[in-house]
Amino acid sequence: MSPMSLPEQIATIAICIFGTMLTRFLPFLIFSSKKPTPKTVQYLGKALPCAVFGLLVVYCLKHVSVFSGAHGIPEFIAIAVTAALHLWKKQMLLSIAAGTVVYMLLLQLVF
Repeated sequence: MSPMSLPEQIATIAICIFGTMLTRFLPFLIFSSKKPTPKTVQYLGKALPCAVFGLLVVYCLKHVSVFSGAHGIPEFIAIAVTAALHLWKKQMLLSIAAGTVVYMLLLQLVF
């Protein structure tokens, strides 16, 4: 595969910028501050973060084998740390970051 030319690089960056800005500004254009947010959108705002978090857990564990290697022990410990920290502090970003750090430390230093 040949590297992208300068115009192709500029076009790619411009498309990424446009897509990012569109997803950031579109809700403000669609939903007026004068009218209440629709119930469906409110529901999705509450339900999707948990659904995405669950999907990420399933995705991350899909190739873990309990019959070989570390038997899923580092993954289980990292999930336990993430869950315990989230139940304690209720900060999703902190929980995810701490679980990731624990997992990486376990892989690099223990297993």
